This record gives sequence, structure tokens and C-alpha cells, in this order.
Amino acid sequence: MTTFGIIGAGHIGSQVARAVIALGNDVVIANSRGPETLTALIDDLGPSARAATAQEAAAAGDVVVVTVPFGKYKDVPVEPLAGKIVLDTNNYYWERDGRFGELDRGEATTSGLLQQHLPDAKVVKAFNHITAVDITTTGSPAGTHGRRALVVSSDHPDAVAFATDLYDRIGFDTVDVSPLSESWRVERDRPAYVSRQDKAELEANLAKAPRTI
Repeated sequence: MTTFGIIGAGHIGSQVARAVIALGNDVVIANSRGPETLTALIDDLGPSARAATAQEAAAAGDVVVVTVPFGKYKDVPVEPLAGKIVLDTNNYYWERDGRFGELDRGEATTSGLLQQHLPDAKVVKAFNHITAVDITTTGSPAGTHGRRALVVSSDHPDAVAFATDLYDRIGFDTVDVSPLSESWRVERDRPAYVSRQDKAELEANLAKAPRTI
């Protein structure tokens, strides 16, 4: 059993929580408003979940999911994530997050910037190009024809291996576009973004993704 710390209790964070609890894991989940605002969600998730602050979720998690608005990524606690695998679901929406010139110019990636912020963590991009409800409704057993595939990308092979296994147990195949410098291929508005694709389709679309949009 793994304890997942989840920093961000919005649509994606809540659905990832449901998915990993269904696999027999525990969840410690936080939002920006405080644990007292998560009572209804915790009641829904059941006894395997508890609410906490972001600092507490980061410390409690064996593995931590960061699913906050990208513009707030520097608010993610640093010290308690040292040495841990961090699943990064973030996407850059300049309309919400403000402009990041290095992203606009194609000089950086969202997950790469989070890795810079968390230098001792093992960041892996995951769950960023799937809508929240699809996380718990579109998975299927291994070997199913047309099984949906999702992307991972990381500078750390053990983080890739963990995310790949998690995807498989939830019901998805994996396409690896490591290292993080290549993770732009699955960012917002690229051909793989929130489009249901099997492994072959996803690999083909990732290969033709434009570097800037």
C-alpha cells in the first residue's frame, strides 16, 4: 500500500484520489483553502482519505501528486518532497496563469520548471492530457483492443516505471516521452491533448507535435 499526497483537490486531484484509493492506497489531500473546506470530498472518498495542508500532504505522501494551477507551482513545498516521486498533472493556461516567456518561446516545459523548483524530487509528467472524469471511466484491462494510452515523461527512470505501473493498474497503456525536455509534446493544444488515443495513435501524434503553437 502506498500513501499518495495530493496537492490540489480540484477535478483532476479528486479523480486521481478516487483511482488510487480503488487500488487499495491511502490519500492525504490538500487544497489552497484549508482542510476544513474538504469535508464533503473526504466523506465521498471514504476512510482511506484525509484532508491536510499542502505541507502535511507533501510530508505524508510516499508519492505526491501536484495538481495546482500552473501559475502557483512555486507555492508547492520543496523540502518534504526531496527524494520522492512527484506526479505532475499541470498545464499552462496563460489566460489563467499569466505569461511565462520561456514557455511561450518554447524554451522550457511546465514539468521542467516544476523540476527546477523541486531539485531533489523526481518529477514525472502524468495525467495532464486527460479530462478528469476519464481517469476513472475510460480505463480497460491490459491487452484490450484500442486500450487508451497516456504519456509519461521524466528525467528519472524509477519515476517513469512507477507512473507506468500506476497507469496500467488504473487501466491505461503508456507512451514514454522522456526526458522532461521532450514533455512539451503532450502539453496544451498539441495533438495528444485531451484526445482519446491508443498507444499507436498517441505515438504517431506525439511525433508530429509542433514545438510552438
